[in-house]
Amino acid sequence: MTRSNRHAGGLTGLVLLGAGLVCGPLPMAAQTGAADGEWRYWAGDAGSTRYAPLDQIDASNVGDLDIAWRWQARNFGGTPEAYYRVTPLYANGTLYGTAGFRRAAVAIDPETGETLWMYRLDEGERGRNAPRGNSGRGVGYWTDGVEKRVLLITPAYRMVSLDADTGLPDPDFGEDGIVDLKLGLGREVDLVNDRIGSSSPPVVVGDVIVVGAALPQGGRPPTKEMPPGHVRGFDARTGKQLWMFHTIPQPGDPGHETWEDGSWDYTGNAAVWTPFTADLELGYVYLPVEAGTGDYYGGHRPGDNLYSQSLVCVDASTGEVVWYYQTVHHGIWDFDPPAAPVLMDITVDGRDIAAVAQVTKQAFTYVFDRVTGEPVWPIEERPVPAGDVPGEWYAPTQPFPTLPVPFDMQGATEDDLIDLTPELKAEALEIAKNLTLGELFTPPTVLVEGGNQGTLITPGSLGGANWPGAAYDPETQRLFVGSATRPSVIGLVNDPERSNMRYIAGQPRGVGGPRGLPLIKPPWGRITALDMNTGRKVWTIANDHTPSFVEEHPALEGVEIPRTGRPSRAGLLATRTLLFAGTGGGTMSADLTGFLRAHDKATGEILAEIELPSHQTGVPMTYMHDGVQYIVTAVGGRGVPGELVALRLPD
Repeated sequence: MTRSNRHAGGLTGLVLLGAGLVCGPLPMAAQTGAADGEWRYWAGDAGSTRYAPLDQIDASNVGDLDIAWRWQARNFGGTPEAYYRVTPLYANGTLYGTAGFRRAAVAIDPETGETLWMYRLDEGERGRNAPRGNSGRGVGYWTDGVEKRVLLITPAYRMVSLDADTGLPDPDFGEDGIVDLKLGLGREVDLVNDRIGSSSPPVVVGDVIVVGAALPQGGRPPTKEMPPGHVRGFDARTGKQLWMFHTIPQPGDPGHETWEDGSWDYTGNAAVWTPFTADLELGYVYLPVEAGTGDYYGGHRPGDNLYSQSLVCVDASTGEVVWYYQTVHHGIWDFDPPAAPVLMDITVDGRDIAAVAQVTKQAFTYVFDRVTGEPVWPIEERPVPAGDVPGEWYAPTQPFPTLPVPFDMQGATEDDLIDLTPELKAEALEIAKNLTLGELFTPPTVLVEGGNQGTLITPGSLGGANWPGAAYDPETQRLFVGSATRPSVIGLVNDPERSNMRYIAGQPRGVGGPRGLPLIKPPWGRITALDMNTGRKVWTIANDHTPSFVEEHPALEGVEIPRTGRPSRAGLLATRTLLFAGTGGGTMSADLTGFLRAHDKATGEILAEIELPSHQTGVPMTYMHDGVQYIVTAVGGRGVPGELVALRLPD
């Protein structure tokens, strides 16, 4: 077995020298968040800080916020969408977003909520086969100072360049404004039936559009032969494909040997399904790459599997690797880097560092020098348990950051089971007898009828951090992370009628605890503040109140219940004065009332609760229009069609 990297050295040094990219210290532009009252990138700025230095809304008046307008997405498609995850952009006096299962692009008046234009592409059968048939997370934006374009990735994997003023396709881009992203992948793809797409917007670096991909969720793939999720760069003016970075290295590429037994040839996925981050001064793009096929069984892809589950820095003009770090070797836990990494300028032990931080599902934050890829704090390779699933290949060690401290629960023992009453604890212990519990990176087990029901993976695939990501305050150098304390039970099965893989995850199911309560003790969701100069935790709070069904549960009558939060991720927004957090949906979201809460950044104290029509489903953003600061978030819920809600102070 050959290990190509444990950190950013070795191979990385060769790439840096070969590409001629580093010739001495590079000047760093300070990360200051979204500029000029605008919000031109999905996470505010290209550095994904989710920060805007606006202060019209502050602690003294945030409780006075009113709903300025509500924009309904319910009529964009035959079926209303409840899980409406868009974050709109604000540029040149207009909001831009997406809506509906066919993913229409829309322009909205930022003061009144009036629809200014819409564009929708009818993709027929190909659209019906799309793996991510939803409204997506939003659009990209490009301008050269004269021309302005909105960039839409459709569900069936086409990219459309639209005139930002009119919504009409740009005739000079691709064919009549459209580039077919299923072409040029380096492997033949069925244009109608192969299920590859993307629900995240592209990122724009200068005149280059960088595009990722997403495939069906990988817990139960129908086949081990899947399309690869290679990342590509396109000319923003013409739509011409400029380069392709092979997330699964091909023959001759560094890292090719980490896909043993020829598995590079047929394995797919290893895509970037979550939003990107870029350093516009360096011209670098940071790629959080997912696992190869499939999520919980890797016996068909022996080896460490670069660049799967890695943070990869590439040159946006060429697609060449600058550096990389693999956060999970040979992933079998669905521990994809799930969020856009965050650029930040920090001071550690007296040393100024231009850094990039990647929050993860396993509740780690990996922090690197964003120029060289060197870890800011040591990352230790530690032994992890091996399993006994037939045909599986197990990595003997995994990388553990020494700092920052984990922001959520990792691994599960009997001590972590719900204990609000002795009776509930006893019932939880009885349930756990049929599960494999253990430390972080305890591998999945085979489901045995009448016996072992699988491994309690903690955090699970929907636990820890996820695509809403983190918010960073450049003034205090604090990173705010929303996380779900949510395990998964994974029991593997052999099912030849469903898949040609030896093993896939058994029928997905929730982690049922005693009498319908969660199996593990609260809090079930958190917001954590990390000091990025020290790597230490500043504060942690539950992300929400205690759900009504828990408060009213007959087994808890007379029991004093702490504020539990819920197993969802709060969408976070930082401003100069406040931290805003929405109440996300989740398995305990039967309560239809949602809130946007304003927190004291120093302590986490709740300063105000603004009631919303339903739970936050997108991630909040803010902008300044005609001298007025607005906050906008997407909301939706069970039986509540998605909409955008704009808040402002009263006149």
